[in-house]
Amino acid sequence: MAAPQKFLDFIDSNVPKLIDRLAEAVAIPSISGDASRRQDVYKMGSWLEAQLNKFGVKTEAIPLGQEHIEGQVLELPPAIVGRIGEDPKKKTILIYGHFDVQPANVSDGWNTDPFKMHFDKESGRMYGRGTTDDKGPIMGWLNVLEAHHNLGIELPVNMRFCFEGMEESGSEGLDEFIGTEAKKGNDGWFGGVDCVCISDNYWLNDRTPALTYGLRGLTYFNVLVSGPGADLHSGIFGGAVYEPMTALIALMGKLVTQDGQILIPGVYDGIKPAASDELEIYEKLDYSVQDLEASAGGKIAISDDKSTVLMARMRNPSLSLHGIEGAFSGVGAKTVIPATVGGKFSLRLVPPQQPDDIRAKVETYLQAEFAKLNTKCTMKIEYLHGGIPWVADHRHWNYQAAKNATEAVYLRSPDFTREGGSIPVTLTFAENLGVNVLLLPMGRGDDGAHSTNEKLDLSNYIQGTKLLGSYLYEVASITSKA
Repeated sequence: MAAPQKFLDFIDSNVPKLIDRLAEAVAIPSISGDASRRQDVYKMGSWLEAQLNKFGVKTEAIPLGQEHIEGQVLELPPAIVGRIGEDPKKKTILIYGHFDVQPANVSDGWNTDPFKMHFDKESGRMYGRGTTDDKGPIMGWLNVLEAHHNLGIELPVNMRFCFEGMEESGSEGLDEFIGTEAKKGNDGWFGGVDCVCISDNYWLNDRTPALTYGLRGLTYFNVLVSGPGADLHSGIFGGAVYEPMTALIALMGKLVTQDGQILIPGVYDGIKPAASDELEIYEKLDYSVQDLEASAGGKIAISDDKSTVLMARMRNPSLSLHGIEGAFSGVGAKTVIPATVGGKFSLRLVPPQQPDDIRAKVETYLQAEFAKLNTKCTMKIEYLHGGIPWVADHRHWNYQAAKNATEAVYLRSPDFTREGGSIPVTLTFAENLGVNVLLLPMGRGDDGAHSTNEKLDLSNYIQGTKLLGSYLYEVASITSKA
């Protein structure tokens, strides 16, 4: 079932208004990981709820509890849930998105204020924190709702919404809420849901639409090594004391090789090699080693073989070193021996790996390697958060509907991809609701989510809005259910 032409025309004729909506959302610095910005996360949730109400969605702001952050106890941002449509003859789709963002400052290397959206008309790019991750896609759903509301067109499906403000900080409190609601059955917010659609990922490149059916999981650690009671002068104490930084560097150097091989025993246990039909998917993808290196900004791919690189990105585990906290990193030469340093690293997980099992293996390995150092420093391992990997059935009618919608809007078939990032709530929905989950991206592979100068191309925003709306109609045309 094709989307009505007047819906598509509405989107095309209201482009300036839709740009303004995204700019208004970007202007709210809803950084979930910064305690000083927590009020802005609340503000963003309230703004979003008001928008949904305006277009006929019944909503509720659900308290999710408290968290300890930066020495404070703060209320978690409420989840904004909503519903529109109660027709038992229609399918019911649950839409998920997040309205919090990563930190951003001009001093990080942004060309413009990250919280004042800059639309470069020449390139057609809209720059600002959250444009592609994940405010742009949420605005796409608002655009779809507005079009149907203003045109007086009945939505082809029943819709449920779950928008959160803590995704960039581990989705604190959300899993418990979803589990509780799922147990309520038809009396809960997610009662009767037939499938889930999430738009919080990206095309592989800048030219080919994609549907994503798999995500890697995550375990994140901070290894704290302490020695002296305070920072010391290296001229006085250097060579006379065990130094925490020396021990930490030694430990972090034992985690992963230069070509990405994880050195922790047992990490690869149970991971099966790719079967021939899976290898065929990678070989067919519109992607190259050059695409990867263009996105990375350097010729640094681990292989010249396309499938090897794609599997390293999508279906194999990885370990990345992220930074050292407590070390001197300013301009000039400061001859200091830091008293305590923390090394942060994470592993991206794939089935059948589980965060708790990997956590135990990492901690056992670090303790054994630390003991070999024979240092008088002490070590503490902090487990910051984790997420379970997820793979869905891409032959499901939910994916067929998305494929049909993509072909209708972009006039080409989408790539079917697994992605290297983690969206833990994906598996939470799949397991608690027992339905298929689809990742339907709006943005492109060069959008720079989490990076400086994050952007969303106007063409992806407008065509992506049409795609989301068309997807609803394609779902409505499919009679079979999983």
